Amino acid sequence: MSAIAFLNIAMHGHINPTLPVVAELVRRGHSVTYHTMPAYAEEIGATGARVLRYSGDDVPLAGPPTPVTVMEQLARTAVRVLPAVLNDLRGARPDLVVHDALCLWGPVVARELDVPAASSFTTFAFNRHVPSPTHGSWELFAAAAALPRHAGGYLRSRWELRRRYDTSAVPLIDLANIRQPLNLVYTSRAFHPQADSFDESYRFVGPSVGARRADSSFPVDQLRDPVLYASLGTVFGADPRLLCDFANALAPLGGTVIVSTGPTDPAALGPLPANVIARRSVPQPEVLSRAALFITHGGVNSVNEALYAGVPMLVVPQGADQSLVASRIVELEAGLAIRTEDVKVEVLRALAQRLLDEPRFRAAASTLQVAQRQAGGYSRAADELERYVQQTGPFTRPVSADVPPQG
Repeated sequence: MSAIAFLNIAMHGHINPTLPVVAELVRRGHSVTYHTMPAYAEEIGATGARVLRYSGDDVPLAGPPTPVTVMEQLARTAVRVLPAVLNDLRGARPDLVVHDALCLWGPVVARELDVPAASSFTTFAFNRHVPSPTHGSWELFAAAAALPRHAGGYLRSRWELRRRYDTSAVPLIDLANIRQPLNLVYTSRAFHPQADSFDESYRFVGPSVGARRADSSFPVDQLRDPVLYASLGTVFGADPRLLCDFANALAPLGGTVIVSTGPTDPAALGPLPANVIARRSVPQPEVLSRAALFITHGGVNSVNEALYAGVPMLVVPQGADQSLVASRIVELEAGLAIRTEDVKVEVLRALAQRLLDEPRFRAAASTLQVAQRQAGGYSRAADELERYVQQTGPFTRPVSADVPPQG
């Protein structure tokens, strides 16, 4: 059996897909460690992995991200956590490091320990056909010029990392796209844009959906059909007025309307219709299994879970790569999209009514549901990691994200 080390950033959307994979690896007899922040220690520990905590109190990627602030926070965090992480793993001596595609200290650890690494893409994977939010562009450079404190902090941290460690496996700029000889992508080829432009190092394993801890406080037995669900995730703080518009737009259409408010206090929404349940968090896979409609920000993790359940979506992108995700949903007719500035109760209600009434949306979501489930999920991801660690000899450099020229 192998020793496998998982390294990740402190965001639910990046941690959740890895949990069923970790639990499956542990079930198969592998020894798994997982570095995390204290807030995530309990749910990671429930997988059977040995939890190792990052040093310090600040949370990587705190607050609504922009490409420049993400890059600065990642580099600063790497400087802080790497000494302790390396100390932990030199003792454990893993056979494989699995890191998030945003976790820049992951490839550094693998280089320093001289062990192979695999990358975990909980967003879409990126290449020249599907550019990442942090790819070198005039827009990124303009944003860096407008945020000199963050840009300067990034450069200082990168210099410190380069002075102390082998950072040759880390892109200079494109930190959302740290790839390895094995890259796990948690969606199906059918849903991923330009899937055929990615080479064989990318394995589209589908949504990693497994059992989560039951929330006994959530009234699942009281839900009435049709269940309509709205959530803008846990990263972008949602305007209470926007969440209130969701509730008021959906209430006349639904048996039970569920609004997950994330970092927003449900009390800030004020009085709501009697059939609306507003909570900071809900058991999302369980709710989606009952839902007829999902209003979402378009985070890839949430969208994957919705497609796994075959639920049509109304996407209201809030930032990052969510506009790309929204475009893909619209292109495949699994839902509709609307800009935040265009949201009005009457408009939302009309769009939601279309999604409920027009069979083509449910049919497209059902077609993608089949593809998502056939991709293999967490069991296939565990297979890929096992195969990789068995086949890997000396450390090999990452391959191109693009299909090699034919001919």
